[in-house]
Amino acid sequence: MALPLRRAISEEADRSALGARLRRELAVAGRDFYRRGWALGTSGNFSAVLSENPLTLVVTPTGADKGRLRPADLLVVDESGGVISGVRKPSAETLLHLTIAKQTGAGSVLHTHSIAATVLSGRHERGVRLHGFEMLKGLAGVGTHQHTEWAPIVENSQDYPALANEIEILLAADPFIHAVLLRRHGLYTWGRDVSEARRHVEILEFLLAVALESDKRGN
Repeated sequence: MALPLRRAISEEADRSALGARLRRELAVAGRDFYRRGWALGTSGNFSAVLSENPLTLVVTPTGADKGRLRPADLLVVDESGGVISGVRKPSAETLLHLTIAKQTGAGSVLHTHSIAATVLSGRHERGVRLHGFEMLKGLAGVGTHQHTEWAPIVENSQDYPALANEIEILLAADPFIHAVLLRRHGLYTWGRDVSEARRHVEILEFLLAVALESDKRGN
């Protein structure tokens, strides 16, 4: 067998193994987020980068019950959101995942619909400021509780190309943020891989819950 052919077969095997692992990781994340009340019903959508050049993502399908999400439910899409493999339709917000992955270099993008994120994104005008909390140190690159994390709010829209463009501009202007909130919709965060992105979800959902409680008490 010629060396280039061997290499191609090996690379395809590696890619297949990676895709299977990412499907498992995202399915586990979906079931966990459902259990925690962050992705109830068919809400939320998740992705992980399968390849960078060309960009391809493993993504959740539209209408999937995250409490019953299985690896086989997930799809692979190309950089324009076209389905490469899988039988279901990808999430309508796949374009937002692609935009965030391209702009930040993230290996995984996760989107949740918690009560705290939904209420706060409707109550605050421009964004939510998180400062002085020890839990902030769980965010990548943050080493002190004195850090100020700004989670900007973007108006929700069903015009996904326009929404993706707005998020792209926002991330280009402030590349150090860890999250974006969609108005009365939910949280988008990301990380270098699924594990880091899940950690960011946990940290930010905790802090948003604290912020919501503080708002209730008028603190």
